[in-house]
Amino acid sequence: MKIIIEPQLQKFKIFLGIGVVNDIRNQYYPGELWNSINNFIQDFRKKYNLDFIKDHPHIRKFRDFYWRLGIDPTKQRPAHEALVRRILHGQNLPKINPIVDIGNLISIKYLLPIGIYDFDKLDKSKDLVLRFANEGEEFYPIGSGKKKLSSNQVVLAQNNLIVHVFPYRDSEITKVTENTKNILIIVGGIELIEEKQVLNAVKEIEEMIIKYLGGEVRLNPVVIRNEIELNL
Repeated sequence: MKIIIEPQLQKFKIFLGIGVVNDIRNQYYPGELWNSINNFIQDFRKKYNLDFIKDHPHIRKFRDFYWRLGIDPTKQRPAHEALVRRILHGQNLPKINPIVDIGNLISIKYLLPIGIYDFDKLDKSKDLVLRFANEGEEFYPIGSGKKKLSSNQVVLAQNNLIVHVFPYRDSEITKVTENTKNILIIVGGIELIEEKQVLNAVKEIEEMIIKYLGGEVRLNPVVIRNEIELNL
């Protein structure tokens, strides 16, 4: 399988941080993990308020990207901004399952959009491509019914299977569940965001999963700006 960023999107200077972890135990939720997540959220609320969001470069750059596409980021918020707003509005981080909650934690910490996918639900014989959607293309987002996309939206897809609307929502079809054992981690980056930040986010997800849930890192963090072959 290759992961490819189509040339039409490379002008936006999008890049992706990639990681793979196998043999994870996601069925048991360690109490110390949930305590760690809650402690981080409490500290985050003490340090920041909603005013800091609008000027932070990791928020601003993805908002600017949306405006360039003709998408209003106040109506379709990038995933990391939506998470941060939720926390700073005093709402709790939803407890979904250990892998997903680790991803949400690191998304808030680094202020970057993060997708984690059940690798076994992907077709290893097909490339995973970041591209523009086709007008009317169908997407099945987690937690809601079928949506039809417009041609200015960006998707991560295997042929007609939409895995993710970038950098907004993941698919019900490839979502991580308690039975997930093998995962593909994708962290979004864009112009003026440091590659090091994206790589560190992937690395910290991998490290937390190994610490709390076991497993084995099959792909150390790597950044792609055009394409990479995953020989796993």
